[in-house]
Amino acid sequence: MRDYGDAMKALWPLEEGMIFLNHGSYGATPKAVLAEQARWRERLEAQPCRFINTEAPREIRAAAGRLASFLGARPEDVGFVENTTAGINAVLKSLRFEPGDEVVVTDHIYNAVNKTLGFVLAPQGARVVRAELGLPLVGDPVAAVMAAVTPSTRLILVDHVASISAVKLPVAEIAAAARARGVPVLIDGAHAPGMVELDIPALGADWYVGNCHKWLCAPKGSAFVWAPEARQVGLHPTVISHDLDQGFTAEFDKIGTRDATAWLSVPAAIAFHEEAGGAALRARNHAVAVDAARALAARWGTEMGADEEQFGSMATVRLPTDQPAERETSERLKAWAWATHRAEIHVMPFAGTFWTRISVQAYNTAEECAAVGPILEEGLAAL
Repeated sequence: MRDYGDAMKALWPLEEGMIFLNHGSYGATPKAVLAEQARWRERLEAQPCRFINTEAPREIRAAAGRLASFLGARPEDVGFVENTTAGINAVLKSLRFEPGDEVVVTDHIYNAVNKTLGFVLAPQGARVVRAELGLPLVGDPVAAVMAAVTPSTRLILVDHVASISAVKLPVAEIAAAARARGVPVLIDGAHAPGMVELDIPALGADWYVGNCHKWLCAPKGSAFVWAPEARQVGLHPTVISHDLDQGFTAEFDKIGTRDATAWLSVPAAIAFHEEAGGAALRARNHAVAVDAARALAARWGTEMGADEEQFGSMATVRLPTDQPAERETSERLKAWAWATHRAEIHVMPFAGTFWTRISVQAYNTAEECAAVGPILEEGLAAL
């Protein structure tokens, strides 16, 4: 399964005749993985009581074990959640803060996580401290993050691959520096599984949360929270149910009546990823993304958001415009690209200007990436 690009398109149920260069937002699930999910759903509905009460607990643990192996982790340290936002919520709401406490983040933080921090910290009198990395990324992110740490810092929350900028941050180095200061680290790994090689315990973080539905191409609603044994004490899912205080995995595995088929399909997604090349696929996606970004920056006379090695399967490029960086404008530009060219291209305002984020999965081609330049140029002229 190594003929990437157009040859891979038939393996996904994507609409024909479109340019889909925004895999990074919600992922896209291959037909084979969806078929596996349908098989699980049939088994669930054939005898719901037997499946939910008796079969699902062991099948969920088996799926978690396969995922843990992929992540370099122990099965007993991995619990499923619906998405990274749910996992981040679980960790943050399980922590206690005092008035004056601080949580250090970067300006590349995902908006949902930023909102969660505000919701959790404000009632406790704690606050967010933001390390400014900017875009294009310049300087040392480790130094910038650690410069924001004070004696009041109780947590560092950092992205592994930042959604808004596509930049891979040096999370292992940040975790090591934080550990030397006695500060725990929570990593938002929403984009990492399936994009970068992972050995989560080796990163040295205290908690790691990641999606399976993005670059690993599992069904929507499949994500995980990882915590070593010492950090599982007091860590609870956002919904408390029957298995409260029965252990980390027991609590996360069983939260009332739910459709767990997305979780149960994760092993099929891992198998698809590996059959598609695994490390070779990730390297190919990176090469296509950075080649496209380099060409766009040259065409527009602008710049990439970071050095090429700081990107994975996504890369950002500054648009050639001086328009005020407002979200309404970026939404209009995206809508125009779809309405006129059936092109799903991500554009967002950040760091005082507009950026496009090129996302490359196995089904994308270099020609599709090259089309971004003239499409967005037309769109900017039409706005």
